[in-house]
Amino acid sequence: MTDISVTAAEPVLDDAARAAEAAARTAGVSVRELTEIAELTGVVDLFATIWGRSANPPVTIELLRAFGKAGNYVAGAFDGERLVGACVGFFHAPAGGTLHSHIAGVSPAAAGRSVGFALKLHQRAWALQRGVSEIAWTFDPLVARNAYFNLVKLAARAVEYLPDFYGPMVDAINSDGDTDRLLVRWRLRDGAVARAGLGGGVSDVAEDLLSAGAVLALGIAEDGSPVPGGLDGAVSLVAVPPDIEALRTTDPGLARRWRIAMREALTGLAGRGGRIDGFDRTGWYVVRRSS
Repeated sequence: MTDISVTAAEPVLDDAARAAEAAARTAGVSVRELTEIAELTGVVDLFATIWGRSANPPVTIELLRAFGKAGNYVAGAFDGERLVGACVGFFHAPAGGTLHSHIAGVSPAAAGRSVGFALKLHQRAWALQRGVSEIAWTFDPLVARNAYFNLVKLAARAVEYLPDFYGPMVDAINSDGDTDRLLVRWRLRDGAVARAGLGGGVSDVAEDLLSAGAVLALGIAEDGSPVPGGLDGAVSLVAVPPDIEALRTTDPGLARRWRIAMREALTGLAGRGGRIDGFDRTGWYVVRRSS
């Protein structure tokens, strides 16, 4: 269950709250806002464990306390009394109209249960109840499961490629490479977003697009290395390595080559009027160019 109230004041709010409740039940968690010091300390510890940064955690208790007091979003997902996921966001310009979802994470012990989905639907319902129409956040474009989650499961839209956005982040997830990010915007009242919240996210099919004439802007060789292609297609496919996090450990040089190849492909396509318009679950961004 969640702490989002259901009212009949506006159908979209009612539907969002019910979708959040359903997602929490499916994941076997309760999702609620967090305000107490003990709860916020649990968030700090959880994120420190996920990112492997106990000495320099991604967030601090002081920051979370200030965020909550100022009316921002700090929420956790609980399996019984155990915190298994958390999400933190803050308002940004234009004032009150948009929320920036800064960080979210789920304990490895709760992986595969759609806890992250439950957290995001709680965040959507919470934001809609406060008159927020859009939530924005960034993610690493090389992490295929995150691309699928954000672009298909949630129906968010990628709007900007940000090279080395955070600078060096030496931790268990980012290693020591450039921190390129995709900025996505989640339009909370969009019909596609509402359908995705009910489990209706739509994935493109790369094989069908190739048969229809899509161009490989970035492919993948048999040895797992990136293969640059053409950037002139009306519809282009950009490959994502199957497991970039493992690659950063086993072959850091190849991981860096993927970073550069992805950056060149996506920024090159954007410079030619292309926009990321979908994702194929087997590991392909779909980029369409405006006519």
